[in-house]
Amino acid sequence: MRPGRAPRLWPAVAAVGLLAFLGAAAGIGVPAAPGARTTADEPQYLLTAISLATDRDLDIADELAAGRWRAFHALPLPEQTEPLASGRRLSPHDPLLPLLLAAPVAAGGWVGAKLAMAALAGLLAGLLLWTAVRRFCVPVGTGLLVVAVFALSPPLAVYGTQVYPELPAALAVVAAVAALTAPGAPGRAGVVVVGVAVAALPWLAVKYVPVAAVLAVLAGWRLLGAGARRRALALAAGLAAAGVAFVVLHRWWYGGWTPYATGDHFVAGELSAVGSDPDYLGRSRRLLGLATDRGFGLAAWQPAFLLAVPALATLARRRPAGWAALALPLAAGWLVATFLALTMHGWWFPGRQVVVVLPLAALAVACWAGTGRRRLAVAVGGGVGVVAYAWLVADGLAGRVTWAVDFLATRDPAYRAWRLVLPDYLAVTTATWVLHAVWLVVLAAWAAAAWRQAGAWRQAGAWRQAGAVAGEPGGAATAVAAARMAGWTTPSPPA
Repeated sequence: MRPGRAPRLWPAVAAVGLLAFLGAAAGIGVPAAPGARTTADEPQYLLTAISLATDRDLDIADELAAGRWRAFHALPLPEQTEPLASGRRLSPHDPLLPLLLAAPVAAGGWVGAKLAMAALAGLLAGLLLWTAVRRFCVPVGTGLLVVAVFALSPPLAVYGTQVYPELPAALAVVAAVAALTAPGAPGRAGVVVVGVAVAALPWLAVKYVPVAAVLAVLAGWRLLGAGARRRALALAAGLAAAGVAFVVLHRWWYGGWTPYATGDHFVAGELSAVGSDPDYLGRSRRLLGLATDRGFGLAAWQPAFLLAVPALATLARRRPAGWAALALPLAAGWLVATFLALTMHGWWFPGRQVVVVLPLAALAVACWAGTGRRRLAVAVGGGVGVVAYAWLVADGLAGRVTWAVDFLATRDPAYRAWRLVLPDYLAVTTATWVLHAVWLVVLAAWAAAAWRQAGAWRQAGAWRQAGAVAGEPGGAATAVAAARMAGWTTPSPPA
């Protein structure tokens, strides 16, 4: 990090955190569904939070009987849970999010819970900028631009007030990555951060176990590679104990390996959460569809997410220090959303299945956006997403759309035009497959071009190192110029 950068970093972190909080909070007044401030799984999390705040337990039987959900769900509530043999009723969702929201719910009801979620969105944005600058040597201005456009656009801004575990899980992932990519190897504090983050992910939702496992393996690999065997052993022992506690407590509380054991809609057992007869070949279309679907794809609402394609290709080709901590958890989260999620489409706002790893895509884009043209692409594409979110909020406050049911009715002219060139995987037709093929070719070609350009950087870097050994003048300037030409901020980002 250059000496003049530090004084500007913390004000920028505070500014982007405040912007993200205010942007997310602006959506609190938008209903989740007609006649409901919250919908789908949100009331379940809130009822458990109310129970934890008032009864100090997970049993929501008395909350259901008393209709404690009417303040945030005017319609009859789908209860989701079957009574246990003891008469207790536990919501089929992991309890860490309700535990985090218990105090805010006690203080401010459902609005307090959503404000707490917005605060987490602000914290995520601030940590994301700090990580980009301090761990990957991204200039403050570039990092501020990238983080701001992603934090103030769908889906991150939307899930900044949706009562789901996606935002807290994303925060845990970024915290683990920030600790993993510290110079040298994670110290004691870093190991604690990684351990807490990895252990917390399954308690937010069992679907995050693969991402947590990848982070744990990366941490162990990093510690062993640095010769920190005692810290690696301590981390492994701590995570093993956390895994045992997870299993034992779930068997005790829920009567199964996961909270799904108490659900009234998993009639074929807990594993039916991934589908009773999953078509994995058919689900493979989501590899592309999660990004390009016209209704539920990331790029439909924030085109700048497409910039992750050349950014990740550059990462894979150059393999700078810390690259695996971005690429591998992101790949794990994407594969879970592709092959294990029951559906890509549902009664929620698009992008829900991948929010947990989207900040890593934003970090990759921040590292890639090292030239003026690339920053312009972030600003233009990202600006479209920011406007899309603002339009959704305005339409929602006016009663025209809701977050989980009819968001596709937004009047945003940019979205309504842009969606026409995106495939519709909800109503699959010949046009869907034609557009699927076109986008597959376009993105593959973009990735290949970025790969070649990154290879040219590596050749330039090798030439520069040889010249530096020979004492050639101007070696440092050549290195920086080559790095910027390849879209990287510095020639050798710190670990």
